[in-house]
Amino acid sequence: MSKRLKIYLGILIAILIAVVVVELSKPTPLDWRQTYNERQKKPYDLKVFHEELATILYSGKIKNVYRTPFEYFRDQYDFDRYEYKIRGSFISITPDFLVDPGSIHELLDYAAEGNIIFISSNDMPRYLRDSLGFSIKNDLRFKSETTLSFVNRRLQNNKVTFKERIQNVHFSSIDTLSTTVLGYQQFKNDSTQTKYTNFIHVPIGQGSFLLHTQPTVFTNFQLLKDNQYKYTEGILAFIPNEDVFFDSPNKIAEGEIENSDSELRFILAQPALRWAWYLALTFLAIFILFNIKRKQRFVKVIKPLENTTVDFTKTIGNLYYETKDHKNVAHKKVTYFLEYLRTEYFMDTQVLDEAFCKRLHQKSGKPLEETERLIKLVKILKKKLFFDENDVIRITDAIEKFRRKDN
Repeated sequence: MSKRLKIYLGILIAILIAVVVVELSKPTPLDWRQTYNERQKKPYDLKVFHEELATILYSGKIKNVYRTPFEYFRDQYDFDRYEYKIRGSFISITPDFLVDPGSIHELLDYAAEGNIIFISSNDMPRYLRDSLGFSIKNDLRFKSETTLSFVNRRLQNNKVTFKERIQNVHFSSIDTLSTTVLGYQQFKNDSTQTKYTNFIHVPIGQGSFLLHTQPTVFTNFQLLKDNQYKYTEGILAFIPNEDVFFDSPNKIAEGEIENSDSELRFILAQPALRWAWYLALTFLAIFILFNIKRKQRFVKVIKPLENTTVDFTKTIGNLYYETKDHKNVAHKKVTYFLEYLRTEYFMDTQVLDEAFCKRLHQKSGKPLEETERLIKLVKILKKKLFFDENDVIRITDAIEKFRRKDN
């Protein structure tokens, strides 16, 4: 080891020791950030609610979801039976429920099969608002007592007054033909004493969405004050006593890890260790940058000849993909397939029942199980409300497989 390298390492170690000593000597400040983490004890985290929820669900368990709803529920879908392999309620409590349209599609499909989606948030994606026909308004109020109550008379004892500042986030408009109001909020200093809607029920297929605009009531700070937990009990009265899939802010890119106690997670959770870790990585990068030496001459990079045919194909494919009219494409696939059955096998395709499957099986010579699976998929797509590219891929593959055996 050279003398210069020893000096660099000595300076790095001295700085790390100094940073750790300074950080450890400081009193730990109270962290008022709204992180809504189910593992932490900070005021605006959900550890108390998460633990109490586990004791209430005597017929179900809590499964923490560390991925996006699209990734998690897509892995739980049985593409052979065209149904989800799991049942239960999805719960998300966060200041901003901002997810991708693919996740919204998946949640709508999951709810349509008879499950509950509970979301408590100050802000929700435009795609979800447009799909369920509601809008949200945020009117910030300061130093005003807020009374949260329920429409159901059986929950009148669960009405609670919060003395802390609560934002007046409420539903400014809803689809009154299908949406049911479940709760209100009212402010003491409001001259008009208006009851603002903060809790609604929106049916979707055989299931429903429960939407709530005050996630702060589920935090450690609120649940441990006086009798404010009673309001949360009233909310939970609308959640079925079955498995709960809890949306965690601790997202993981690949795989799913529960109750992780890895060293790195502990280091990043401690301010002193976290800064020491960042400084170590920074100085290591600087050291590598100034000491790395090229061991060989530059090698000239020769670009391969471009395949213009592939580029043209990609351009056409991207143009088709960007239209995202998956519903129209899927319906056309189904229409052309049924026309094929009428012209090829002279069959009446208006009633796709069990007798139809048996006749098609006898005329085409295809296995009965395969024929029934294809017709079931056709019937599902004809009734489905929301489509994505996977629906187009599944019907295309199924039809091509059915027709390929005729050749």
